[in-house]
Parts: sequence; structure tokens; C-alpha cells
Amino acid sequence: MSAELIGFVGVGRMGGPMASRLLDAGYALCVFDTNADAVAPLAARGARVAASPAEVGAAATIVLMSLPTPNIVQAVALGEQGICHGSKVKIIVDLSTSGPGMANIVARGLSEHGMTLVDSPVSGGVAGATKGTLAVMVSCPKPVLADVEPILKNFGKIFFTGEKPGLAQTAKLANNLLAAAAIAVTSEAMAMGVKAGLDPEVLIDIINAGSGRNSASQDKFPRSVLPGTFDFGFATGLSYKDVRLCVDESEAMGVPMVVGAAVRQMLAITQAKFGASSDFTSVAKVLEEWAGVEIRSKK
Repeated sequence: MSAELIGFVGVGRMGGPMASRLLDAGYALCVFDTNADAVAPLAARGARVAASPAEVGAAATIVLMSLPTPNIVQAVALGEQGICHGSKVKIIVDLSTSGPGMANIVARGLSEHGMTLVDSPVSGGVAGATKGTLAVMVSCPKPVLADVEPILKNFGKIFFTGEKPGLAQTAKLANNLLAAAAIAVTSEAMAMGVKAGLDPEVLIDIINAGSGRNSASQDKFPRSVLPGTFDFGFATGLSYKDVRLCVDESEAMGVPMVVGAAVRQMLAITQAKFGASSDFTSVAKVLEEWAGVEIRSKK
């Protein structure tokens, strides 16, 4: 069991369970979040609560951050009260999905302070964060990997993508594009089947036994669409942000994303109809409305 003090900024839906796992592993924590309710459970378990990201950086050599948008990542890492102004911090680990462009901006900004960015987005949702079964993508200098690996392994399986900042972000965006695309196209297929008169549970079973099976048909539809709960645990606004980032970054590299652009548009429509805080499985509700059907279990 380690008594090492780790900093953690952003302890919300994903950051909270990850921070909790570090307490379970015996680490001491110094945490900051703009939401007092988010830090309360960790404080109750002995975590020190800081008044700013800079204060976290003054308490810990290694600081993790799990934040919702690229702009917030930049502000928290490099802003006026940013982690980089802490007197102790040397390594900042970004667990957010902020895109390769922002990873490079933050990495350059931190290097001016003699600090290193570990680009380390995660995939697997709140359930994976809670159970420690996330895919943890990492790009950073090899010697720094040895410093952060004992910490990151508490979150799940580590995939080292290389030393260049942004490589892990690129991997994460590719994954999240596919996850969103699976929901969008499965929603279309399911709406068509139900409109024709198929039982949605039977159709899902057929898809999952055949070549069309995917992450949406195997998990998201049975868990959140067929019961009508739409509570898988990932916000439409975040999925839209990720896919938008992915398409923009890809096209800037000279890789056209025709299908990706269509997925981005479906998420834009879903966000406009149901709000950024709606669950991203709400894409299926858009198709239900357009098709005039409900994709629901008959049980």
C-alpha cells in the first residue's frame, strides 16, 4: 500500500470513481472540483480538498485531471490558477478526451514550466471507472511511463501508444467515433425492423447472433433503449464533442470522414432535441420520432 500523495482535478462522473479507486489502493489524495458535491464523498474518506488547481499542483508531484472539454483542460492545466502554477507538480496526467490538438498545446505549455504531460484518455464509461476495467490509452516519454504506470493500472488495462503527445487522444477519438456510429446505425436498423412489425428483442437477438453485432446492439440497446430508460451514462453533449473533434482532426490530416460527418450530424440533432445533458442513447429517440415507432421490449 502506498502513502504517496496524488493530485486529482475533476472528480465528477468519471473522475470520482477513479479517485475513489486510488483511495482504495492506499494513495493519499488532494482533490479539486468546482462542484462541492463531487468532492464531498472523497473528503469524507480523508482526501484533502484544495481551493484551486494551482493548490493541487503545490501539494503533489503527479496530478491527474478528468475534465469535460478541451477548453477546460487548457484552463485547468495552464490558466491563471492552473495546475502548472503549483510549486511541486512535475507530471500532469490528462484522463479527459480533449483531442490531439489540445494535447500538443498543453504539452508545449507545460514544457515551458519544466513539466511533462501524460496524454491518457480512458474508455469504458462510469461502470468501467468504478470497476477498474477501463481501457487506459497512454502517450508520454518512456521514462515518465514508469512513474505513472502504478497509478494508472488501478483504472484498468494500459495501452502505450507512443511518446508523441496526442497519439492516445487520436486512439480515443477513433474509439468514440465507432461507439457513436454503432448507436446511430443500430437505431436506424431497429426503427426499420419495428416499423415492419418485428419484435425489437427478437431483432436484437438476431443481430447479436449474426454479423451485425456491435457495442450498441450487445450492450446499450438491451440496457438503455429497449427498457426505455436512456440512462447508459454518457452525455449526448460529450459524445457530440468527441465526434466533432474526431472529424475535425481527421479532415485536418487529409483523411475524409464521410460516415463520421453523418454521425456528427445525428448527434447534433439529438443534442438540439433532447439537450446536451441527455444520454447519448437518445439518438434512438430521434429515429423513433422520425419513424413513428417505439423500440421497446414488450415484456
